[in-house]
Amino acid sequence: MAAFLLWLLLLVFCWPLALLALVLYPIVWLLCLPLRLVGITVGAVFAFLGALLMLPARALRGRPA
Repeated sequence: MAAFLLWLLLLVFCWPLALLALVLYPIVWLLCLPLRLVGITVGAVFAFLGALLMLPARALRGRPA
């Protein structure tokens, strides 16, 4: 909601810039999407490697009787 109100304020003060932002936002979002996917993949790989390294310690940890 705050972003929309800021955009409306920009529309009142400088409408060409507001319209340019409205047109460019989807293009910038599409350009950033592959980088987001790479970030998610790298995070998942690091989580998998951490779990794999901790597996022997978790398997050898004794359960209290």
